[in-house]
Amino acid sequence: MSDVYAEPTTGADPTDHATLARYTTLRLGGPAGRLEIATSADEIVRQVREAEAREQAVLLLAGGSNVVIGDQGFPGTVVLIRSRGFRVVAEDADTVTVRVEAGEPWDDLVAATVERGWSGLECLSGIPGSAGATPIQNVGAYGQEVSETIVAVEAYDRTHRTVVRIPAADCGFAYRGSIFKYSDRWVVLSVDFRLTRSPLSGPVRYAELARALGVEVGDRVPLADARATVRRLRAGKGMVLDAQDPDTWSVGSFFTNPVLEREAYEQFRERAADLGEPPSWPCPGDTVKVSAAWLIDKAGFGKGYAGPEGVAISTKHTLALTNRTGTASTAALVALAREIRDGVKARFGVPLHPEPVLINCTI
Repeated sequence: MSDVYAEPTTGADPTDHATLARYTTLRLGGPAGRLEIATSADEIVRQVREAEAREQAVLLLAGGSNVVIGDQGFPGTVVLIRSRGFRVVAEDADTVTVRVEAGEPWDDLVAATVERGWSGLECLSGIPGSAGATPIQNVGAYGQEVSETIVAVEAYDRTHRTVVRIPAADCGFAYRGSIFKYSDRWVVLSVDFRLTRSPLSGPVRYAELARALGVEVGDRVPLADARATVRRLRAGKGMVLDAQDPDTWSVGSFFTNPVLEREAYEQFRERAADLGEPPSWPCPGDTVKVSAAWLIDKAGFGKGYAGPEGVAISTKHTLALTNRTGTASTAALVALAREIRDGVKARFGVPLHPEPVLINCTI
């Protein structure tokens, strides 16, 4: 998806202080102190090392689809990750393992795996951003998570100044998290995915997707059908990037679904009793996941709810906060996020936490 990647018209110039809004799907962010482009893993490592030698902070930016950058920008070195491609590194009769460069556009990769009859990523279609970002967030949607197919992540260890390959078991994958998230130590260079040779999807786990496909939960469908249906569902929620649709000028889901301890969940149910049974899902350790979108809507922040400077909740999905005019400030978006967070906490006693990475801003 080329529209995920806003490229400089003349290539990166270290003296270019242009706004980082050019490189984020929110179209927000102040200037960079220094701007570099890395088109290979070796270049990524070299530029990180050179920035460290200059005693500059480093910001790695690929698709810019899961980051909120403050209006002050980033005073250090911003490295635009533009490495591309993937290759088969292992295979047998039933599986194939592909090594994907960090800068490979994610949806392009998913499309390629579906075309080749490799099952495992099809329900993650339409997600903007890069392949290298997926293990950081343990990206998931419609019943699939990348942690289910990742076998290893190649990363540059800034602490020991070495390139290492980290097995999936050591990546600390959790709901929307990993050892890579909120850590400056690791720079993802490539990701290995083990996929199944099959013309059919994995078992459909997500009820909404099953209904849209006209099948039962647990059934399998042709890969192309799963991909097309997921993209259609996402587009209906403004979750597929479209330069002509301001509802997609966002980071997708701004808040994660809260996971509550049993006691906290029961207290929440009592406070929400007048609204009927809230949507929820059992999780390990006697915890319960609840819908952030439901919480936001029922707390009074419906689709299209407007904040300052033209920022607003998407008209298609209450989890997406949008820069609808393309001219708002990060401060305005953060103010809306705080209003929503505080409103949900006041109504239901449930804390919301941001899903994107926040750079030089906070809610």
